[in-house]
Amino acid sequence: MKSRSTLATWLGSLDGSRLARVLGVRKDAMSPPEPRSVGELADRLQRPGSVALVLPQLALPHLQVAEALAALGAPASRDALAERLGAPDHETARELDAVLEVLADHALVWPDDTGKLRMAGPLRQAWDAPLGLDAPLENLLAGMTSDELRGMLVALGVKPPGTKPQRLAALVEHHSDAEQVVSVVAKAPAAARKLLERRAEGVSGQPQSIVFGTAGPGLEPGAQWALDRGLLIQDRHGYGPARMPAEVALALRGPGWHAPFEPVPPSARLASVTPAEVEREASAAATVFASHASSVLSACSAAAPAQLKSGGIGARELARIGKAAQADDAVVRLALETAYAAGLIARDGSRVIPTEAYDAWTEQEPPEQFAVLLQAWRNLPLTPTQARDEDNKALPALAGTPPCNGCVQARHGLLDAAAQLPAGQGTRDTSDLGSLIAWYRPLADSSPQEGAPFADVIHEAELLGVLARGALSLLGIHLRTGGTEGLILECRRLLPSATATARIGADLTAVVTGTPAARLAALLDSVADRETSGTASVWRFSAGSIRRALDAGRICDDITADLADVAGGPLPQPLSYLITDTARSHGHVRIAPAACVLHGDEPALLTELAAHRKLAKLGLRQLAPTVLVSRSPLDTTLAALRAEGYAPVAETAEGTVRIEKTPPQRAPAPVPAPRRTSARGSGRIAATGVAKAATAVDPNILAAQLLKAPPTTPEPAPFEGGVPFATDTEEIVAGWAKHLSYSDVRQFAHAIDAGEAITVDYVATSGNRTVRTLSRLMLDPPYLEAWCHLRDAERVFTLSRIHSVMSVTAE
Repeated sequence: MKSRSTLATWLGSLDGSRLARVLGVRKDAMSPPEPRSVGELADRLQRPGSVALVLPQLALPHLQVAEALAALGAPASRDALAERLGAPDHETARELDAVLEVLADHALVWPDDTGKLRMAGPLRQAWDAPLGLDAPLENLLAGMTSDELRGMLVALGVKPPGTKPQRLAALVEHHSDAEQVVSVVAKAPAAARKLLERRAEGVSGQPQSIVFGTAGPGLEPGAQWALDRGLLIQDRHGYGPARMPAEVALALRGPGWHAPFEPVPPSARLASVTPAEVEREASAAATVFASHASSVLSACSAAAPAQLKSGGIGARELARIGKAAQADDAVVRLALETAYAAGLIARDGSRVIPTEAYDAWTEQEPPEQFAVLLQAWRNLPLTPTQARDEDNKALPALAGTPPCNGCVQARHGLLDAAAQLPAGQGTRDTSDLGSLIAWYRPLADSSPQEGAPFADVIHEAELLGVLARGALSLLGIHLRTGGTEGLILECRRLLPSATATARIGADLTAVVTGTPAARLAALLDSVADRETSGTASVWRFSAGSIRRALDAGRICDDITADLADVAGGPLPQPLSYLITDTARSHGHVRIAPAACVLHGDEPALLTELAAHRKLAKLGLRQLAPTVLVSRSPLDTTLAALRAEGYAPVAETAEGTVRIEKTPPQRAPAPVPAPRRTSARGSGRIAATGVAKAATAVDPNILAAQLLKAPPTTPEPAPFEGGVPFATDTEEIVAGWAKHLSYSDVRQFAHAIDAGEAITVDYVATSGNRTVRTLSRLMLDPPYLEAWCHLRDAERVFTLSRIHSVMSVTAE
């Protein structure tokens, strides 16, 4: 509570532009309903979930300074922090001030009215032992008896005072003198000295069992000597290893030890590169990926990939899709994951099927298609091209693994690192970017299977044209700033429009340069087999592919006319002959349902079928010169004849030709992180309908409003004559969710009424604490019905078990 009040005081002392800076980087704190006072803003900024949201975005020196301050114990002076970091010179001190400025902008560290540095409570809890230091001696001795303190002083050669507080103060004073601690340890037995030196370096000892200073069987050599002198402190009940007070560890580390502080990013080997070279390579990469991604999704539309029983698309299906699209495994995985994140494909039972959004996407030009996938990649909560786990076991695609914020931060760290390279320079080896990513985003995830750090995410950026010649392309620059309009314009500039024509050759191939238009690709897929994709796509015509089109109900003249239209002229003679000859023999045998009956106009052909040895298993019997009967079902007979090179057609029960054209399957749209309007019913409040677009809050306007408002706002107390709740929903939530502050109640009620997603800290009946993102909220006291994005299903939550809430905000 103390840190919240000091934070509110500091926030209230800022001018409008500085407060707007804080709001700009902590967007979650100003999500609707907007805070009404700096006191409420301080409450939101101090939420553990809010602090956890911003921590992964910090660079290495920011985390190092925060950890050093946590080890010092806030409040602490800036000079003490500088000394701990070893930053006495002018240049390093200036860099420290710059880091403190960034931490203040994030409302994580700020000065109080005495000039001491304060820090957000949840930030201190980010480290169990900051800098490898345990708690101060005074804290560790809190449970000791007066006699135990006396024994420690006697062992140290210090005359014990009379009272327990005096003895505690004397022991703290002794251990606070580094020279005295070093002198005592220098006289220690060898085993004790080695143990203490190892523990001072942050290496934990073995678990011990000591009660009231009595050594148990697990005590390390030399530990008892250190325990007798308070150089190690054991829990009175023997839980865990003995702990080393921070004062003792610092004394043994020596006066030359300083906390790590790396304010300058590591250097990378650079090479000159011109903007034209970067643009050319980025354009080529983006064009190839856009074409491959279109082919991958087209293959999924033609034959929906099956999921493994354990979930996801396995290696066999990935290989099939890759073969159909002429794309390697990394491109297939990247295309599938970005398409899934963009809502173009979805899981439907045991298969992954395109959605209706995919149909709209196919009608777009390649630049717009690519922009959709590129934006999905920016915030993808996984690394798609990571194909193996830590045990080198193949990973399926679309496996539905829990979101990985560290993967998102790795991508953002790459964009930040590449953006900071000098103008006209790119890295000679893109692996050098790995160390830069680790500096800009220390909490990012890098798979141990990658070899070089962050190799997978760097490779993905190159496949997409975000990174080219070791430098950030204009695509990457627009992607980093998050400007959708600028990104689409850049995609249009770099990627060619779809090609609507094909070059059809006498070798029975059709070649399309660039990305084929949706209509052209659909036509060629229906009458030919795709052989290659990329900067140029190749289809090959054959009797089988033409027969496939005829089976689907196309007629010879239409096929010829459509191909001539996209070819821009008459077809080559070999292709015309192939179409005509295939059509001429198509349907000479017709199979009608009975069990089944075959009939046709050529008696010799029917006699040939009846005598065919490989068709004997069908049980064909000739009833008349132009009629055969089969003991096998229609589809079995049809498949067997086609396998032997014949071109039969099937009939319906009415005697008409059965058209073998399967309509495309479409999966229902996946549940989004929704924004919906609200509707109220008797006792139940539900989120229904289509939401209006959320209005962005201007940090400058909100800052001005907060500075004019009173520092705190009164909380509702309608039953005590106080102010009423703003809405009925607030009153219902406050009555049942007793763990929530009024600030939390306001945001929770707003999410229900506005139909917005909300993140909750929930404690289950088992006592397990989880963080859930919920949408489609329906209030039914004492319960909340909602779609749980963690479980990907509808769930019921008890309001009294919700301990905190936080709005879901887009980055």
